[in-house]
Amino acid sequence: MQSRTPASRTGRPRSAAADTAILSATRQALVELGWSKLTLGDVATRAKVAKTTLYRRWSGKNELVVDAVAELFGELELPDRGSLAADIEGVVLQFAAILARPEARSGLMAVVAESTRDDALRERIRSSIVDPQKDLVLEGRARAQSRGELPPETDPAEAARTIDLIFDVVAGAVVHRTLVSAEPADEEWVGDLTRLLLHGLAGPPAEAGPSAATGPS
Repeated sequence: MQSRTPASRTGRPRSAAADTAILSATRQALVELGWSKLTLGDVATRAKVAKTTLYRRWSGKNELVVDAVAELFGELELPDRGSLAADIEGVVLQFAAILARPEARSGLMAVVAESTRDDALRERIRSSIVDPQKDLVLEGRARAQSRGELPPETDPAEAARTIDLIFDVVAGAVVHRTLVSAEPADEEWVGDLTRLLLHGLAGPPAEAGPSAATGPS
């Protein structure tokens, strides 16, 4: 009985390493083979693990690819650049850089397409990829409120709707720009998106100069 405790402890790091190798191999296979030709057997070979190791962790290809893509988006961090606009630009540029990677493009587009006929897969995408990124929106909004850049919201339901809307606008715009239109989400575009998000179509209010305030002399 006593020998089982050390064994379980020493096994954990190997399991974590195996997971990392499997997810990395999955992304590599997606780029090289595409969704239709990717198999768990090929991933196991690339990751140098037994096929049964994959089936103990994932029930099938859909779940495996979602987790492989989610690991990429887990790299996203919310920078503290001193202002709401600068923070938005920082995280959006990170997001666009991830979507520019072939493994992210291949994996995300594949699982989104499959999820149109698989409710369980859609829920896994939501919980593994979407919800963690919404947490970044929540964090950034709270930071802006503490700076006095945004007003506080006391209604939790209204606050949740605001978070959803911000995420949908930002993520939708970047995904469409990079994956559908195949245009670069560079600093200029991200700056324009940020201004639109903060000020709407009317743009920032014009500052009244001395002549506007006093009239012509």
